[in-house]
Amino acid sequence: MLMATRLTLTNSISRSRSINPLLKRTSRSIFYPKHSHKSLPCPLWSSSFSICIDSLHKSTSPSFTTFTSSRRFSSSSSMATSALNDVVESNPLLQQFVFPPFDAVEPTHVRPGIRALLEKLELDLEELEKNVEPSWPKLVEPLEKIVDRLAVVWGMVNHLKSVKDSSELRSAIEDVQAEKVKFQLRLGQSKPLYNAFKAIQDSPDWKSLSDARKRIVENQIKEAVLNGVSLDDDKREQFNKIEQELERLSEKFGENVLDATKKFEKLITDKKEIDGLPATALGLAAQSAVSKGHENATAENGPWIITLDAPSYIAVMQHARNRSLREEVYRAYITRASSGDLDNTLLIDQILKLRLEKAKLLNYNNYAEVSMATKMATVDKAEELLEKLRRASWDAAVQDMEDLKKFSKDQGALEADDLTHWDVSFWSERLRESKYDINEEELRPFFSLPNVMDGLFDLAKTLFGIEIEPADGLAPVWNKDVKFFRVKDSSGSPVAYFYFDPYSRPSEKRQGAWMDEVVARSRVLSPDGNSSRLPVAHMVCNQTPPVGSKPSLMTFREVETVFHEFGHALQHMLTKEDEGLVAGIRGIEWDAVELPSQFMENWCYHKDTLLGIAKHYETGETLPEDVYLKLVAARTYRAGTQSLRQIRFATVDLELHTKYVPGGSESIYDVDRRVSEKTQVIPPLPEDRFLCSFSHIFAGGYAAGYYSYKWAEVLSADAFSAFEDAGLDNNKAVIETGRKFRETILALGGGKAPLEVFVQFRGREPTPDALLRHNGLVAAA
Repeated sequence: MLMATRLTLTNSISRSRSINPLLKRTSRSIFYPKHSHKSLPCPLWSSSFSICIDSLHKSTSPSFTTFTSSRRFSSSSSMATSALNDVVESNPLLQQFVFPPFDAVEPTHVRPGIRALLEKLELDLEELEKNVEPSWPKLVEPLEKIVDRLAVVWGMVNHLKSVKDSSELRSAIEDVQAEKVKFQLRLGQSKPLYNAFKAIQDSPDWKSLSDARKRIVENQIKEAVLNGVSLDDDKREQFNKIEQELERLSEKFGENVLDATKKFEKLITDKKEIDGLPATALGLAAQSAVSKGHENATAENGPWIITLDAPSYIAVMQHARNRSLREEVYRAYITRASSGDLDNTLLIDQILKLRLEKAKLLNYNNYAEVSMATKMATVDKAEELLEKLRRASWDAAVQDMEDLKKFSKDQGALEADDLTHWDVSFWSERLRESKYDINEEELRPFFSLPNVMDGLFDLAKTLFGIEIEPADGLAPVWNKDVKFFRVKDSSGSPVAYFYFDPYSRPSEKRQGAWMDEVVARSRVLSPDGNSSRLPVAHMVCNQTPPVGSKPSLMTFREVETVFHEFGHALQHMLTKEDEGLVAGIRGIEWDAVELPSQFMENWCYHKDTLLGIAKHYETGETLPEDVYLKLVAARTYRAGTQSLRQIRFATVDLELHTKYVPGGSESIYDVDRRVSEKTQVIPPLPEDRFLCSFSHIFAGGYAAGYYSYKWAEVLSADAFSAFEDAGLDNNKAVIETGRKFRETILALGGGKAPLEVFVQFRGREPTPDALLRHNGLVAAA
C-alpha cells in the first residue's frame, strides 16, 4: 500500500502521506501479495452486484474468472471439488465478478472463502510444479494467475479491514492469516519454480527477452532467495516461523494503533475551553458528540467531543487557544498504543528481533540490507542523502524556532520563553497568518471537494490526455460516500477505473491516506484473450467530511494529499505494460514509487491549476490572485522544520534496522532520542512514544524504507523541473512534457529499472538541486 506522509504537525503521522500509499513496497514481490497497511507515501466507492454488468461492459471492464473456472480438479479431488463448490455458490469472495462485491462481503465469508481459495490454489500450484517448464506459457503465465487470484481476494478482505473495521472481521482474518502466509511461503520457496526461472536466465534465448520479461525473471530469482528458497530444511522452518510471527505482530500493531486512537475522547461542554477552534472543527466535534449519544449537540452550543482522528487533532493543535487542552491532546497523541493492553512497545522489540534473525538467516548483517536488496539505494547512499538534507535543513529549522519565539513574545504570549511541542503548531499558524495574511480555515470555502476533483481531472486531461468521468452504480462500494470513476483515453475507450473514499470515519477506518491496487493491468488475465485486463485502483483519504448542508471543505494540505494519492493511482492506471507482474506499480523499487505522487503535489502551486480548483463553494468566486501569490510564498514556510521531521523518521527507521540490538543496553526510545538530538530543534518529551504508532515501518511496507519519501522527493522535484525548464506558461510545452511523462514514468511501470525510466524522461540522472530550490534551502546547501 502506498501511504501518504505530508506533514502539518510535529510528531503527527496523519497524512502520514502512498505512498497509502502508498502500497507496501520493495520491488514488489509477486510471491507476497500481502496488503500491508498501505501508505503511499505516502497520492475512491451501492447497488448490489449484477451479473449483467459483465455482458454490458465485456470489452471495456476488467474481468475476473469464477473460482472454479480456471482449472478442473483431478478425479482424486472430486470430493474436495464438491465441498468447495458448495462454498463458492454462497460466498461473494469466490464468485465471478467484474468489480469486487465490496458491499456483499461479510466477516462470516472470510474463513470459508479464504480456506477454499487456498485449497484451490494449492492444487493449482501442485499442478504447475509437476508440469513446469522454463518457458513463459508453462511458468510465468500460470504463476501470475495463482498470484493474482490471491492478491485480488485477500486484497478485498484486507481493504475492508482498513475502511470498515470490526471485531468480527479482525477475528476472521486472524483465524486464516497463518494459512495464507503458509501458502505464500510455500509458493515463494518453490524450488521447481525457482529452478525454472534460473533456467530461463541461463538459456540462449535470454538476450532476446524484452526488458519487462527480464525484470520479471530477475525479480523472481532475487525474491525467491529473500524468501528462503536456498535455506536448508531446518533453517527454512525457522524462517517460516519468523514470517508467520511477523505477519501476526504487524497486524496486531496496526489494530492497537487504531484502537488507541479511537479510545481517546474528550467531552467539552464549556465553549470557553475550545476558544479559537474554527467553525468546521466545531461542527465536526458536535457531529462526533451526536454519534456518541449526545443527540442535541450543535456546533454553536455543544457539547463537543475532541478525538485523536486527524481532522480533530490537527484543528486543536493549530487553533485552540486553550494551552492546557493542546497539551492534553498532544500528550495523548504521542503516547498512543504505549500503555495497557494496547501497548506496542513489546511488539516493536519482537518485530525488530525477528527481522534481525531473518536477516542473519539470509546471510545479511542487518534487516536494512535485506530491505535495500530490492531498492534503488544502498544503506550508505540512503544515509548519505539524509545527512546532506539534514545539514541543509538544520540552520533553517533553528531560525524557524527563533522566529516563533520572537513572534509569540511580541504577541504577549505567557509561554513565549518556554515554547514547547503543543505550542509550535498553534504559534506557527498565527505567524503564518501574520506573515502571509493567510488563514487556512478561511480558505476552506474555496476548496470544496467537488471543485478540487474537477480541477484535478482537468489537469490530468491537459497533462496526460485522459478523460475521467463518474461511474457511480457501475461497481459495488463499501460506504455510501465512496465514489467510482472511469478513466478514458483520447479515443473515448476506457483504460482504467478507480474508487475514491475521501472522508474520515474514526469508528471504522484507519488514519492516513493511501492508494492501492484492486487489480492490475494484465495480458494473461484479459477477459477476451486479445486486449489486456484493465487496472482498477482505490484512493483513500481521511479529510474533513461534509458538515450539515455544506460540502467537504478542504484545507490546502488536504488538497495536496488528494493530488498525492492520485499520482500513485495514475501510475497504476496509465501503465501500458501488459506483463501483469510488472504492470503499473508492481515491480517498482519502493524508493522510486513515490515519484509520481510527490510530482503531482507540485501542481497545487501552479497558478492555472490552483485558480482552476479554488472557487468559493457558495458564490463561485475564484480565489483572489494575491492570495494565490501568498500561498506560493508560504510554500517554503518552515521548510527546514518540516524537512527535519521527515529526516528524523527516516533516520530512526534506519538506525533501528541497522545498529539497534534488541534487548541490548539501548532501548528503542533511546535510539529515537539520540537521533532527535540531530534532527529536532526541540527534543522530544521523555514520555514521547511516537514509535508505538509508527505504522509505516511496523505495520506497513516501509521498514528500513522510510527514507524512500526523501529519495523519491529528489526524483519528483527534478521531474517537475522539466516542466519548469519547458515553461509552465507555455501550454504547448507543458502538454508535450506531460505526454512524455506519461509515456515513461507512468507507462513503463516496473518493466524497466527506475533509473533508466527517469533518464529516458529527463535525459540525465537526477540531482537534489530542484528539491533544495523548491524548499528554499539552496543557500543553506
